[in-house]
Amino acid sequence: MFTIYRDYFNKRISLGNKRKPKNNNLVGGIKMVEDEKIKTKVSPFAMKEGEIKTFDGKDGYVSINQIIHRMNLGHITEIHLKILELVNEFEFMTSRQIYQILVHRDIDVKSQDKLNNKLEQLIKTKILTRYYFSSEDGKCIYRVYCLEKMGKYLLNSRNIECKWQPTDNTKPVSMIKKRLAGNQIIIAYMRKVQAFDSYKVKPAITAKKSGKILKANAGVRLIKRGITIDFLFEVVRREEEWETKFEERMRLYKEFYENFVQFDSGYEKAPQFILVAEDDKHMVEIFKIIVTKKLEIPNLKIYFTQDLSQNTTTLDKSLIEFVTDENGKYKMNNVEVKLLG
Repeated sequence: MFTIYRDYFNKRISLGNKRKPKNNNLVGGIKMVEDEKIKTKVSPFAMKEGEIKTFDGKDGYVSINQIIHRMNLGHITEIHLKILELVNEFEFMTSRQIYQILVHRDIDVKSQDKLNNKLEQLIKTKILTRYYFSSEDGKCIYRVYCLEKMGKYLLNSRNIECKWQPTDNTKPVSMIKKRLAGNQIIIAYMRKVQAFDSYKVKPAITAKKSGKILKANAGVRLIKRGITIDFLFEVVRREEEWETKFEERMRLYKEFYENFVQFDSGYEKAPQFILVAEDDKHMVEIFKIIVTKKLEIPNLKIYFTQDLSQNTTTLDKSLIEFVTDENGKYKMNNVEVKLLG
């Protein structure tokens, strides 16, 4: 019988943040809700039955001459272009995610309200566009921002690589939510983990035998006392036929790790592999597939986390492992992550 219970005893800390996070979260004079004060019990990036993506951008035509005119008048400033570069890098973002990264980089956007005004200006000039998700439960509480054609023109004029194509905006809800959940992981480590060094939005690895390239949803590098550890995150959503899709991707990850040698896919050591679920129940569902389909990876412990675990003040309790007890039953343990190894 596949039985799992949770053990909360093992809660030792290694991903602490001794720095106070930057507190530049005023929204029109009202403090933006900090991550740890968000009360929702359901991830905003979890899938909902029958959910659809709806266009919320600007119709009509905008010429490049109109954009240049607005820039000459100072209506489009360097901060607008920083926002554009950020959306180009992450592909799909919420305004909260944009705001958190800009603040972390000491870019003075004044407030979330001020940022929203700038985003609206970028929408009206078709530099960015916007979507929202809706289902029988109604509209989601956030909007998703991505590139528009004028944005690509501006990036190209500044010699900034832009791989965006108009068809990218046709991606389904599941792919966009995976990107948003991956963004959340990167931002949480960036803001809350003292050992944070760098990130990759779409780290690519190669499964040697099949020759297939697999892009994970986030990569984070931590460095502490000269010791480096890379984390590779695979975001899993309850999309249509998600179990089959997950199994296919896990077999490629398994192939990568089982044949790993130093500097494969740019990693000096095999990166720690972490699966990102929608919630605790989803973690169990994912683990059950790994066990029943024999997708365990020899000599590698797979860790798990879920979206809302990134909202805590520190990430010391955000990772989970599945272990067996003396009765052969699986249990969920909070993990101590040893950065010094």
